[in-house]
Amino acid sequence: MPELSSLLLFLGATFALNVTPGPDMLYVLARASGEGVRAGVVSTLGISTGTLVHLVAVALGLASLLAAVPLAYDVVRYAGAAYLIYLGLRALLTRGPASAARLPRARLGQIYRQGVVTNVLNPKVALFFAAFLPQFADPARGPVLGQLVLLGLLFNISGTTVLLAVAVAAGRAGAHLRDRLGPAGTMRRVTGAIFLLLGLRLAFQRG
Repeated sequence: MPELSSLLLFLGATFALNVTPGPDMLYVLARASGEGVRAGVVSTLGISTGTLVHLVAVALGLASLLAAVPLAYDVVRYAGAAYLIYLGLRALLTRGPASAARLPRARLGQIYRQGVVTNVLNPKVALFFAAFLPQFADPARGPVLGQLVLLGLLFNISGTTVLLAVAVAAGRAGAHLRDRLGPAGTMRRVTGAIFLLLGLRLAFQRG
């Protein structure tokens, strides 16, 4: 267990990082504003699950592999970018009305899986965990692996809480906009454009 002072510093830094807009927050904003609070919450849960995958990867040394082998990093980065671009194009090219506020359960499951995949295929998350978490672990206070897992879980809880708040706020605002602006296709196109921008950002950002 890290020292209390170190833990408090970690929680403060974690909160500051989680409230800073990034790919995960923009993904939740897109889903919630375009398809309602429920879709935003499910997206958040998918992202939270993806973060747990990265935490396990750090524990197993995958993050070190991505940092040491540029080819492995690029493969994962471009796969994530391609997936986001695919989601954006599909949203932009889909025609016909869609009631985002009345999604069937299977659709929500798909949204959850997309949240997981979107987060897992962003190697920046694993690399961030590998660089950030060890700074707050102290080998003199117990097994480092256990401390890293604890810190990662605290980071995930903080991030999930922030994204849930974003999902509720954006979902309610999005529902209001749909009532005022009309066709659901407009919000779907906005969602598609955001996905495209996320994919291009991930594809062209430098290591």
